[in-house]
Amino acid sequence: MNKAEIENKKSIARTLYIGGMEQQGIAEKIGVTPVTVSRWANADHWKEARAAKNVTRPELVNKLLLTINKLIEQVNDSNDLELTSSLPDKLAKLSATIEKLDKKTSVVDAVNVFIDFSHWLESRSLQDSELKLELLKAFNKYQDMYITEQMSK
Repeated sequence: MNKAEIENKKSIARTLYIGGMEQQGIAEKIGVTPVTVSRWANADHWKEARAAKNVTRPELVNKLLLTINKLIEQVNDSNDLELTSSLPDKLAKLSATIEKLDKKTSVVDAVNVFIDFSHWLESRSLQDSELKLELLKAFNKYQDMYITEQMSK
């Protein structure tokens, strides 16, 4: 395999990995060993990108709402004065967190947009001769750099 073929397989493998496919399946699909896929995933931090994609704002908000519900149930089921008196502060903090999540764009949003854009580019490249492999690799490179920088803030 030449360098361009390897980079093409690596790019496809990354997309499949972030999309949720297991390393063994990726290896079989693109014709490399599972060790190669694992090495690529570790070197380029695919696990973090997958995690960022899978932890969406609605999921976080739902978990916070469930936490609020659980706190209220605990207070209602308890005669603990300390627990009851701490409830307003906890609710205010959780509500503020939900409000921030609703207003702020996060790295998760960027990952979702980048994944959608990458899929669109891949399908578009079949029709558009200007979309060369080098351009697709450049997009992936800069998207990865952006995500890595945002996650380290």
